[in-house]
Amino acid sequence: QVRLVESGGGLVQTGGSLRLSCLHPGRNFNSYAVGWFRQTPGKEREFVAAISFSGAETSYADFVTDRFTISRDNTKNTAYLQMTNLRPEDTALYRCARQRFGFTTPTEGLSDYAYWGQGTQVTVSS
Repeated sequence: QVRLVESGGGLVQTGGSLRLSCLHPGRNFNSYAVGWFRQTPGKEREFVAAISFSGAETSYADFVTDRFTISRDNTKNTAYLQMTNLRPEDTALYRCARQRFGFTTPTEGLSDYAYWGQGTQVTVSS
């Protein structure tokens, strides 16, 4: 089974930055878009950002636009989420997933993604 591994989470103060990584160990994922989602207790998993298989196209949720940047390095089978100007509201478990099918665009629908990682916790203090 495809397993993604997230890393890079941690505790930061408001306004701080973190860089999350999403790895497909031993698998080249350059045929699929990758999405980042986040979830907190009592909330549904929500879309954060996605990037096309080539990295040429990106999509962002409104609440993170201009603060987060998604990127990928297909030679390393890794996608990244650079987060800046973090807010307490960004506190969540951040999970990445590979797009279920080989769409050419970075879709935003939760159902478009599969093979989730277990997540990396981001906590932003006030």
